[in-house]
Amino acid sequence: MTATNVNPILNLADVEMIDLAERARQRGGEMPAARFGGRIGAIGPKIGAYKLGYNLTELAPGKAAFPKHSHRANEEMFYVIEGDGELRYGDATYSVRAGDVIACPPGGPDTAHQLINTGATPMRYLAVSTMAFPEICEYPDSNKLNAITGFGPGDFRQLERRGEGLDYWDGEA
Repeated sequence: MTATNVNPILNLADVEMIDLAERARQRGGEMPAARFGGRIGAIGPKIGAYKLGYNLTELAPGKAAFPKHSHRANEEMFYVIEGDGELRYGDATYSVRAGDVIACPPGGPDTAHQLINTGATPMRYLAVSTMAFPEICEYPDSNKLNAITGFGPGDFRQLERRGEGLDYWDGEA
């Protein structure tokens, strides 16, 4: 894809939204409906972006789109378009509302983050992320690690719970 064959403009009203629970089922998983849910729409590929990822996320009251997580390679920024909620960030919790800009730099548990709609109406936000790979994501609430090399077919993805680990030379004798 080159800049000459892509319209670099997409109005948020025209973003195609998909249900997060349906997306999880398509990928072979089942999203816990009590805590998670909403809709997400890809923007970056539609406007020709390749170094930044963009998406529009809409959360129903009481829901989060993703578990609390941190990125070792990528930085994320969120802009709250409408609604109220809270940001879990490291060990702190912050109230957020329409107009707030949120920075989530790469790091470990100290930068782990999660947006939750605590209001009575849908919460919508724009997410922007660097697209640095390989990437390691950590999930402090569930003690998981996710290693990924990208989002395309054939890219490496390994999700596992932290454990004892292996010695570097294990299985090499």
